[in-house]
Amino acid sequence: MRKRITIWVICFVALIAWTGLTFAQTEKPAAIKTVKLPSGEEIFDISGEWDASVECYGPWEEYGSYPQQTRITQDGTSFSGVRMIDDPNNQKGSPSIRGDLLKDGFKLVYIVATRGAINADGKISGDGNKIVVDDS
Repeated sequence: MRKRITIWVICFVALIAWTGLTFAQTEKPAAIKTVKLPSGEEIFDISGEWDASVECYGPWEEYGSYPQQTRITQDGTSFSGVRMIDDPNNQKGSPSIRGDLLKDGFKLVYIVATRGAINADGKISGDGNKIVVDDS
């Protein structure tokens, strides 16, 4: 008799757990920000304020590493960004990045430094929430 009650209790608990999982709300993935161009093509919308981590290495190592914030404005496929805070090498409001976008990432991207614009490689994460720019 005790064995039967134990089996029924286990079945009852399993049924309740399964019912709870069935009706549980699932988290919806964050929507990817895109913008539709007049041509009908959709590209990433990277406009807005971005937190940046600047890491200088190689011939730029003397400039160090530091946090930065960048405000990016986008006009169609072209974009440009300005620094929102002073850093050891540049003033607030000075240009920091510019380039052109394709459907799935960057066509061209330039890091704008005191010495001028530097051609770089850029990648945008699949969800559009992270940008990595490197001048190699």
